Amino acid sequence: MATSISKSVHAGPDDSWHGIIDKSSGNPFQPEKGRYHMYIGLFCPFAHRANLVRHLKGLEDIIDISIVKPYPKGDDKGWPGWQFPESDVAYPNATVDKLFGSKYLHEVYFKADQEYKGRYTVPLLWDKKTNTAVNNESAEQLRWLQTSFDDLVSPEKAKLTLYPEHLRQRIDKIAEWMQTDLNTGVYKAGFALDQETYEKNIPPVFGALNKLEKLLHDGKGPYVLGKELTELDVRLYATLIRFDTVYVQHFKCNLGTIRHDYPVLNNWLKGMYWNHEEFRNTTDFKHIKENYTKSHYDINPKAITPLGPWPHVEKEYEEDWSKLSPGSIDMPEVLEHEKQLEV
Repeated sequence: MATSISKSVHAGPDDSWHGIIDKSSGNPFQPEKGRYHMYIGLFCPFAHRANLVRHLKGLEDIIDISIVKPYPKGDDKGWPGWQFPESDVAYPNATVDKLFGSKYLHEVYFKADQEYKGRYTVPLLWDKKTNTAVNNESAEQLRWLQTSFDDLVSPEKAKLTLYPEHLRQRIDKIAEWMQTDLNTGVYKAGFALDQETYEKNIPPVFGALNKLEKLLHDGKGPYVLGKELTELDVRLYATLIRFDTVYVQHFKCNLGTIRHDYPVLNNWLKGMYWNHEEFRNTTDFKHIKENYTKSHYDINPKAITPLGPWPHVEKEYEEDWSKLSPGSIDMPEVLEHEKQLEV
């Protein structure tokens, strides 16, 4: 790691990076066009967050990207990890490592720290000037990428904030349980090693969906908190766009589906996908489906990728949300968990 970078940037039990790009005095990561590079996987919901902010804020020409293949990932400990295709046409919409020509993403991590002991995850943000990693925590990037380059984008893009001051308290409260119960909750259920663990982790997923269904209905759309697009829409989209497509069958999150059991969430999802090119253009169903079904051999040993559901996202978005009636999953354990969630 570059000697000029504070140790606090690269610390913690996960051996991760926590740098921030901003204009503050003494910060080694100053906002500059073309200085930073983002490594992502189109399959990963957490990398999807960072890439969505990159598109929403008009940073495509300011931060360039390399995109790993959706599979294979490696052994049960993640070694050797995500890899790049041999060329930009070898796997659709995946790219070579545009900075170093690496075969594996772990090679990039070791360039930043030869003794790195963490996971080789996406998104990873790299600084070409100091030749080290800046940040590999998606929630942190989701927060500060919104403002880091405001002096370099159009006034319209600079004005966009996903964390408006008057909604911050609500965003923080909802984001906390959305993250634990839904965004990561599907993984807790999907990677459960026994029946008891699986049955413990399924109710929170649908309790959160029940709560969000009512929240969106009360807010009357088109976004999670009503008329303003916020971080919550980014967080929720990255999970819901994968829900019926992957989590229902692959992670056994099959108490219900978004399209059949949650009409309000389904309408919201249709609106986000069909009415916002940034959401649609950052979504790649081939990458999403093949990542899960061809990387988790213990769950899907034959690596067969289902064709459905079809269509991936339904059409006919309803502009008048008053015509929608909220749905829910009425399993007692789900309803009990729903009661615990505050909005």
